[in-house]
Amino acid sequence: MTKRTGECAGPKRQSIGARRNPETEAAILTAAADILREKGVRGLSMEAVARRARAGKATLYKWWPTRGALLVAVYERLKGEHPHADKGHLLDTITDFYRFVFGHWQTPEGQVFALIIAEAQSNADVAEALEGYRRERLEALTEVVSWSVERGEIRPGTESRALAETIMAAAWMRLLTGRLDTDPAALARDVLSGWLVEKQ
Repeated sequence: MTKRTGECAGPKRQSIGARRNPETEAAILTAAADILREKGVRGLSMEAVARRARAGKATLYKWWPTRGALLVAVYERLKGEHPHADKGHLLDTITDFYRFVFGHWQTPEGQVFALIIAEAQSNADVAEALEGYRRERLEALTEVVSWSVERGEIRPGTESRALAETIMAAAWMRLLTGRLDTDPAALARDVLSGWLVEKQ
């Protein structure tokens, strides 16, 4: 069987404005990541990043119109791409998904995501950027779920997007409540219970 992959870690964002210089972009994101480690989310400003990266502030705003957009871009760079292979059955695929995100969110780089969520509660720009990120992840996860629908693994009438929302919500809830030690396989079974067609 040919393995398919869903970019659950997310497709690369399209450049905003003029074509980006890769070296300048890398310098800006590295500078922003360093400031995040040193001063936290509240200490990250466009001015501080531009100064450390020796880049024009206009360049930052051209590529990332808001501080929130830059924060999410830094997180995506720290996370890297992790295409989730279609394991042949949704239960195995989602177990693998939970195993990856729970492991990543426990690393120093992954902990940035919880800080971004917290900042989004009081900052509209960060909230908007986070919602854009959530929608991208949801679309990728919906595609993964749709493959299982095609295989007849899911109960008839199930909407792929609704199930993907449930899968994602369970992961984010574990992050926000400090339960990243949850067993990925057990959680996948609990979340998918009632959605999957029982094997004969």
